[in-house]
Amino acid sequence: MSIKIGINGFGRIGRNLLRISLLSDDIDVVAINDIADIKTCAHLLKYDSVFGVLDNDIKHDEDSISIDGNRIKIFSERSPSDIDWSSKDCQIVVESTGIFTSKEKASLHLNGTVKKVIISAPAKGSVDFTTVMGANDDLYDPSSHNIISNASCTTNCLAMIVKVLTDNFGLTSGHMTTIHSYTNDQRIIDSPHSDLRRARAGALSMIPTSTGATKAIEEIFPDLKGNLSAISVRVPTPNVSMVDFVARIKTKATIKEINEAFISSSKNELQGYLDIAPEAAVSVDLLKNKHSAVFDPFGTSVINEDFIKVIGWYDNEYGYSSRVLDLAVKIGKSLE
Repeated sequence: MSIKIGINGFGRIGRNLLRISLLSDDIDVVAINDIADIKTCAHLLKYDSVFGVLDNDIKHDEDSISIDGNRIKIFSERSPSDIDWSSKDCQIVVESTGIFTSKEKASLHLNGTVKKVIISAPAKGSVDFTTVMGANDDLYDPSSHNIISNASCTTNCLAMIVKVLTDNFGLTSGHMTTIHSYTNDQRIIDSPHSDLRRARAGALSMIPTSTGATKAIEEIFPDLKGNLSAISVRVPTPNVSMVDFVARIKTKATIKEINEAFISSSKNELQGYLDIAPEAAVSVDLLKNKHSAVFDPFGTSVINEDFIKVIGWYDNEYGYSSRVLDLAVKIGKSLE
C-alpha cells in the first residue's frame, strides 16, 4: 500500500518531489498547498528549465491538477492550520515552503489524519529528529519522532563523506567548502538582501556566503562537535553542486585506500545513497543523479598520510528530493 503524502510549498523541491513520486509505487501525493495560482503550478510542473518537459499529460481546473487522469487536490492556504489535509487522508506532510521550519510551526500540520511532518530543510531550533538517510536514520523512533528534519542537500552529501571517513579511518577535524549552484535566495540582478553578497546578481559572480551544513552534521556525528567548519561559494550554474572536504584522519591512509573505501561503501552499506562519478565528470553529467553524494576519485589527495582532501558531487534538487521521499517511505512503513 502506498503512503499518502501532502506537499506544503510547490517550489523547486516541492515540484521535484511530485515528479519523482510519479516513478514510485510507494508514494501517492494526494494534495498540495501553495499560494500561487493553480495554472502557474501546473505550468511549472510540466515545463522545467533544468529537468525538461514532463512527458505526462498535465491538466488543471479550479481546485486540482491532474496527471494522466489522476487528480491531486490543490489548496491555497497561508497557514498550515487551515489546510484540510484530512479530507484527502494525508498521513505525512512534507513541509517545503522554507518558512515553517521550526517545531512549533511545522506542528500546525499535525491534525486529523496527519501523523508526521518532514521538513525539507534544516530545522530552525530543535525538532524531534534530524536525519540523513544512510547515516543515522536507524535511530528514527516512530513513537516520539513526529517532526523530522531531512537537513539540507549539502548536509546529505557531506554526511556520506564523513561517514565513510569516520568508519574507515577515524576523523579528527575537517573543513568543507560547498561549490553550490545559485538558489532562489539570491538575486537575479543586484537588489537588496540581508546578506550583501547574496544581494549581487547570482548569474554573474562566484559568491562566497555562509552555510549551516556542519551544524546538522554535528547532530548526526556528535563526536565531531566543535571540530568542523564550512563555507559556501555560490556559482552561476542552475543545479548540481560539489562538496570539497579537507580533513585530518586518525589512521594513516593512501589515495588508493581512501578511494577503495568509498567504492566499497557505495556497493555495500551506502548503496543507493553514495555513487561513484564517471571518468572525467563535470557537473552536467550528474544532473538527475538520485544519490546523496557522488564521490569523485579524481579529487582525492593526501599529505603526510593523515591530511586529506576528497570531493563529492550532488544534485542539490533531484538527489535531495529523492532522499525526502525515501524518508517518507521509511516513516510510512512505521504507520502501517
